[in-house]
Amino acid sequence: MAVEKLIVDHIDTWTTALQTRSTAGRGSSGKIDLYGIKKLRELILELAVRGKLVPQDPNDEPASVLLERIAAEKAELVKQGKIKKQKPLPEISEEEKPFELPEGWEWTTLNTLAEINPKIDVSNDEQDISFVPMPLISTKFDGSHDFEVRKWKEVKKGYTHFANGDIAIAKITPCFENSKAAIFSGLKNNVGVGTTELHVARPYSQAVNQQYLLLNFKSPSFLKTGESQMTGSAGQKRVPRNFFENYPLPYPPLQEQERIVNNFTQLMILCDHLEQHSLTSLDAHQQLVETLLTTLTDSQNADELAENWARISKHFDTLFTTEASIDALKQTILQLAVMGKLVPQDPNDEPASELLRRIAQEKAQLVKDGKMKKQKPLPPISDEEKPFELPEGWEWCRLGHVASKITDGDHKTPPRIAEGYKLLSAKNIRDGFLDYENCDYISESSYIKSRERCLPEKGDLLIVSVGGTIGRSSLITGNSEFALVRSVAIIKPLIIEPNFLKIAMDSQLLQSMIHSHKRGGAQPCLYLGEISKFLFPAPPLNEQRRIVKTVNIFMGMLETLTLAFNSAQQTQLHLADALTDAAIN
Repeated sequence: MAVEKLIVDHIDTWTTALQTRSTAGRGSSGKIDLYGIKKLRELILELAVRGKLVPQDPNDEPASVLLERIAAEKAELVKQGKIKKQKPLPEISEEEKPFELPEGWEWTTLNTLAEINPKIDVSNDEQDISFVPMPLISTKFDGSHDFEVRKWKEVKKGYTHFANGDIAIAKITPCFENSKAAIFSGLKNNVGVGTTELHVARPYSQAVNQQYLLLNFKSPSFLKTGESQMTGSAGQKRVPRNFFENYPLPYPPLQEQERIVNNFTQLMILCDHLEQHSLTSLDAHQQLVETLLTTLTDSQNADELAENWARISKHFDTLFTTEASIDALKQTILQLAVMGKLVPQDPNDEPASELLRRIAQEKAQLVKDGKMKKQKPLPPISDEEKPFELPEGWEWCRLGHVASKITDGDHKTPPRIAEGYKLLSAKNIRDGFLDYENCDYISESSYIKSRERCLPEKGDLLIVSVGGTIGRSSLITGNSEFALVRSVAIIKPLIIEPNFLKIAMDSQLLQSMIHSHKRGGAQPCLYLGEISKFLFPAPPLNEQRRIVKTVNIFMGMLETLTLAFNSAQQTQLHLADALTDAAIN
């Protein structure tokens, strides 16, 4: 099948096979890998180096003749003293050849075609030259790069040398796997110096098309084999020189090399268009979803909400087809819950004002009984602070008003031991559950001491207060026999439905407060005093329970949507893989 027909006939598979890199949020198309188009690029690349991208022409000068010419040019360079004479290279065995070549092609090695890691000598120490660190080498198929201008004397020692026309390949992880490679051009005074983490090849002859050679170094088969040959420790693994030198390269006639490069370039432009179209479609889809969901939160009354919901529910099968759209729907449901728009109010419910009065009385009694310390007064809530109007029977308050205690775990982390009592940190707080599989352990004495400061109990809400997952929370619903470190805060609700507190904490209302009040950079933190001051929309207690019940129903529906999405996504990914394998083999 011609590659153009392969693209057109299966366009839906290439453009709809998506892979999520991380948990998606609102407007998160940037967190999506266009897996189908990525596989298509890899397929085109692999077809190119296997001689299946363009037809062979019997009039082309065969590769065997080209290799003889290269050998003659190489011998002349040795004679002139420009390169050293090489030891005879071993022939490529049949077992080493990964696939069958078309007519007119030959197997060869980079060692046969090019000088490896050539040296450059510059007589003038003050001469300007190009300096190329690894970040300035791209992963693009054209081998593009940038450079800085330096003096020769500054960089002549301790770096890799190269000149215009040389090809460089990154040898260190993860640059090699990411296919960082360059064809050097436009170098200052034709001289380049750069990172030591490169292998450089300088073709002996014009019979080698650098762009075609580069395609080989970026092909999936080359990268996969190279990765398996890496040596060294984690994070410092490198592909050895002998791999680059001796890897079997499929070598076509020169005219075919040029046709392959031209056709490949055109097909990459087509892939670029497909990619842009897919990203634009994803963004447009997400904007539509968010616009429609905004109509729900902007609804003025129950009738308007029902009308807007009916409009959305008619198009569920087309609207909620991505992880980002499902997540946006979840956030909308949570926001409706804390705005008092998810369930109708009941005038017979005890109003929140009375509930807050009872909580205050309960606190006073606990202080009197010596079971809790008297809390500092919290600042009154101004009208300017209130983000929206609450329904009848609700009240704005602060988190500290509805909690008997807000604290965090040990500030001096106790010594870890192999077995003992569980010690939970931010890494153990998942989205809605506690992960005990990857927890640390402490001694009994450390455990007892830690729980004197911070006593986790069923119904408490744990929230990450330090680190990259700040704001992530989980309720304690079962066993609470563990200690906590400082990266986890604990909120102990008083006469408040714990599950409603969890809903509020996950909503955009409180998440925006968390992220606007966190301090620090790479390791942000959230102070306990700030958590206490967060606004909390308090509904009547009976309404809290109705909200929790309704949210649970919606979350069950969203779980079904997510499962259907994941299943469809996996199917598309498998299809893309199957098409790729079928085309290559």
